[in-house]
Amino acid sequence: QVELVESGGGLVQAGGSLRLSCVASGRVFTIHAMQWYRQAPGNEREFVAQITRDGITSHADSLKGRFTISKDSTKNTITAYLQMNNLKPEDTAVYYCGAFALSQYWGQGTQVTVSS
Repeated sequence: QVELVESGGGLVQAGGSLRLSCVASGRVFTIHAMQWYRQAPGNEREFVAQITRDGITSHADSLKGRFTISKDSTKNTITAYLQMNNLKPEDTAVYYCGAFALSQYWGQGTQVTVSS
């Protein structure tokens, strides 16, 4: 079992920045990759970024240059970060942290609202 807790969402003006955090605990040694997805009202959940156990990253093409995923690891936790710069109103969504392990795990989501 893996538990995920996100934080860092909030309200920001267009052009601003936010950093989201996701702390994974439990059987973290089973995690192959940490992910960020987002879901705007009326839209399907979409891929934002992923970082593997070895630190290999991938980002949605449309977000490259503005969003960056990173991670820190301890013996018992993995913390994934999503640095979001030059935010736009269309980035408004609930952001979900995911962990791909023996199963796919999801956090509860954190709201990001970008005002124009």
